[in-house]
Amino acid sequence: MYYAHFGLKEPPYKITPNTDVFFTGGKRGAVLDALIYAIRSGEGIIKVVGEVGSGKTMLCRMLQTQLPDSIETVYLANPSMAPDEVLYAVAFELQLKLPKNADKFHVMQILQQYLLDRHAAGKQVVVFVEEAQGMPLATLEELRLLSNLETKHDKLLQIVLFGQPELDSNLNASHIRQLRERITHSFKLQPLDQQEVSEYLMFRLRAAGYFGPPLFTPAAIKLLSRTAEGLVRRVNVLADKALLAAFSDNVYQVRPQHVRSAIADSEFSQQAQQNRWRRWQFALGGLTLCAGLAAGYIGHQWQSGKPISQPVNAPVVAPSSAPVVSKPRAEEVKLTSAAGTAIQSSAAEQPTASAVQDVLEARLQATHTWLDRQIETTVTLQLMGAYRDEDMRDALKTLALKLSPDDLYVVRTRVGGQPFLSLFYGSFDNREEAASALKQLPESVRANQPHMRTVGGITKEIKQLQ
Repeated sequence: MYYAHFGLKEPPYKITPNTDVFFTGGKRGAVLDALIYAIRSGEGIIKVVGEVGSGKTMLCRMLQTQLPDSIETVYLANPSMAPDEVLYAVAFELQLKLPKNADKFHVMQILQQYLLDRHAAGKQVVVFVEEAQGMPLATLEELRLLSNLETKHDKLLQIVLFGQPELDSNLNASHIRQLRERITHSFKLQPLDQQEVSEYLMFRLRAAGYFGPPLFTPAAIKLLSRTAEGLVRRVNVLADKALLAAFSDNVYQVRPQHVRSAIADSEFSQQAQQNRWRRWQFALGGLTLCAGLAAGYIGHQWQSGKPISQPVNAPVVAPSSAPVVSKPRAEEVKLTSAAGTAIQSSAAEQPTASAVQDVLEARLQATHTWLDRQIETTVTLQLMGAYRDEDMRDALKTLALKLSPDDLYVVRTRVGGQPFLSLFYGSFDNREEAASALKQLPESVRANQPHMRTVGGITKEIKQLQ
């Protein structure tokens, strides 16, 4: 629904795991590399633990695509199978030909011979178990017995358990300690922090074909990250609904009010609030305990007649003079493209203000008249943006040699709380015409990744800043 509004080619925040958009931040890439190493080393059982929605399934599917062809994978998605079913499930996934009504002993022999043949050919077999926290302990023990299949030097079968934190609790049971001792590598997927959430949001937008400036304001990211508690699936749900709310308001940036609308429409928002309240309760309980201990100590000292503390005579040191903050160098002027990318320019190349002062002012006045005359559905192309008036004057002077100067329009707005100037080009009746004009722009202009905007969205954004 909102894809064309934001210049997207596809949904950016689908919750279905897609290995084409694997996010390596939040140490996910490092965990993936470590898992590949652990599997290739062929020793013991591997365990991966993470909260619901932390990215375990995505990691599992990435492993299946990243492992070399010499490693054959078996994927067990149903953890609630009985102990006697595990052996048959593995044989079925490996497409082993079993005699009709084959008993467990016969199936084990066929499986072992298959694994020996694969080992002789220099290949490995690894079993991925999803939602392992839901697997009965007896079934987990049966998996351990399968891991006993080995040669004199190597394991014939590798096992990787993916589960929620409850898996650790299950493995602490005394009667399953043999399985626990076989775990040679253990990984935990931590929630994303606020900076990582910000990077993730932009990463998914870029993967969906977006080339504009940041869509989520810092305040919106902070609220979204806190509510989602850093869990990727929740981030996807909230981000998708927040974009829909921004689209409904006909704006091109997600603000806190849009995130709040998404939160109100999400099932887990109440649970997140309960979790935060529970943490506050623990914190307050700890503070109360510390205060009680301190009061008891002070009371004891007072009753015993001992001074609580001894005064210390310290010399008074005069404060030193304040440090001098260096001024920014004139040559460090930055110009931003439509995608928000900084482009360095030199102060030596800046024309004098007196020579081009009227260029910017003239286009600002022309833009005011232009906006008044256009209808809300008129489409224009946002070519680029700049934080400094001098940079925008330079851009106008340069673009006037490539495009019609009368079709260039400048709007004062704000990005990330900072004053910002956006440069637009042309007036088009619909997006098809605008798309055609975009393709005909000079290559040097298209390099800044221009994108389509509606006049209605621009005027609404201006009014919100007044």
